[in-house]
Amino acid sequence: MVTIPMRIGITGAHGTGKTILLRRIEMELRAEGIRVARTGWVSKRAASLGLPKMEQHTAASTEWVIAQSVADEIGAAQSADVVLADRAVIDAVACWHAAVEFRGEIVDRGEDERIRLLAATQHAKYDLLLATVLDPVEPQRHPYDQRYRELVDRHIHGLLAEDDIEHWRVTRDGHDQDRAVRTAVRLALQLVPAGRACCRTRRPGSLDELADNSGVDHGNDFGGT
Repeated sequence: MVTIPMRIGITGAHGTGKTILLRRIEMELRAEGIRVARTGWVSKRAASLGLPKMEQHTAASTEWVIAQSVADEIGAAQSADVVLADRAVIDAVACWHAAVEFRGEIVDRGEDERIRLLAATQHAKYDLLLATVLDPVEPQRHPYDQRYRELVDRHIHGLLAEDDIEHWRVTRDGHDQDRAVRTAVRLALQLVPAGRACCRTRRPGSLDELADNSGVDHGNDFGGT
């Protein structure tokens, strides 16, 4: 059973098209008369408080990002049929792991268990989780450190597999992007009839049916392998 408002989360390395993909989904949903709220920009707020980010992430900054993301999603859900979470909570864990490896350090086991447990409480809240894939040969148009981006990408998909979290891998291919948008919109239309208020519970169809019978797997690529 899925409780409205539904949540669509996205995770992925920096510069892999997450925000653009969510904007497309948001535009399509609004065109259907569905109320949408989008969360994000948490890392910028963390930095404004003096918390480290990117390659300097720590356990403390990761915990703050997760807690703030949870609060933002709860707040957004009060006035929306669909909440789009730009960077699902697992993203913060992966960025922290990547930062620690980037610095040549080792993640503290106790801190890791505690923070992963915190993140795990949120995984089931996402009715659809999209995970973008870094294309290592794509020309870099961002100032982010390429090695750090690659580490984030590896840790995100590693954590998703390790924790057996159902998700969709979305590559930069245009057809993959289009199918991701269509799948998100179809799921929302099943769960939230146009113009419908919040707080209705319905049972959705399977994600593989929503995605043109492409087949769902834990980490299936849109449009192929």
